[in-house]
Amino acid sequence: MAHDMCTRRLTRELQVLKKSPIISPTIRAVPNESNLLEWHYVIEGSAGTPYAGGHYHGKLIFPKEYPLKPPSVLMLTPSGRFKPNRRLCLSMSDFHPETWNPMWSVSTILTGLYSFMIETAPTLGSIESTDSMKRRLAKQSLGFNVKDNNFMKLFPDLVEIQSERQRKQTQMQVAAGLTSQKRKPPTKLSSSSNFRFGRRGDDNMQQEGVFVT
Repeated sequence: MAHDMCTRRLTRELQVLKKSPIISPTIRAVPNESNLLEWHYVIEGSAGTPYAGGHYHGKLIFPKEYPLKPPSVLMLTPSGRFKPNRRLCLSMSDFHPETWNPMWSVSTILTGLYSFMIETAPTLGSIESTDSMKRRLAKQSLGFNVKDNNFMKLFPDLVEIQSERQRKQTQMQVAAGLTSQKRKPPTKLSSSSNFRFGRRGDDNMQQEGVFVT
């Protein structure tokens, strides 16, 4: 019975997210194709934060008793805020069933996760890092994510964005290489080279001309 309730609830939440996606910040969430209890999400870092431009992939693992019990919350992408692939201790995660509210949803959980992410309060599963490190990880995030098979399957549009970035980067590198070759100065003879007019050769061949010694 509990599992049936969980299935109905998650199916309904998926329909709601399709009709009314989370846009502030931009967050998308979909279930694993073969397991409704495992949802994958991507949070896009907001402008004005060290996470701007980043794409943070993670997952929610729901118990069969959901929504009566909370899910596990994990972030897989290195962010400088959380340890990758570790359960996070949050008020809406399975670390605190006593504070869980069955009225909360996938949308509520992920919005709350991002609100906590842009803060600096410590928790089990969090780490400390500089804003510079967070910005660097944000730039690298999509490149990291596309190595994950689930990410590749569930978020193909983001995979295409990363592929386009790589194509442009390759084109720029090729163009830079060609420019460098054009600017390369012609080879000059050493000032210590001596010129000698005459004939050189061996027993079988001789050649006349100017020779450098």
